[in-house]
Amino acid sequence: MPDALVQIDIYSRPGCHLCDEAKKVVERVRLRFRFLLRVINIETDTKLEKIYVERIQVVFINGNKAFKYHVDEAELEKKVKKLWKPSTS
Repeated sequence: MPDALVQIDIYSRPGCHLCDEAKKVVERVRLRFRFLLRVINIETDTKLEKIYVERIQVVFINGNKAFKYHVDEAELEKKVKKLWKPSTS
């Protein structure tokens, strides 16, 4: 998938309303720009849970922290658009 040069990871946990909101925003942007998306449940990894227990939700783009607590849709789109390369096929 050549146009999936952008990887977004959402560090989340079940029952987190901020995480649910972030997922909705990310999915809306994903309708306009294809990218890989992983939602990582911090509760499945004690190390991640220790790091992010009070800091979720956290969104990384290509391994770089992009948002914490709130995802701004326009800003996310701007960041993704900068990195996104459409498929030439």
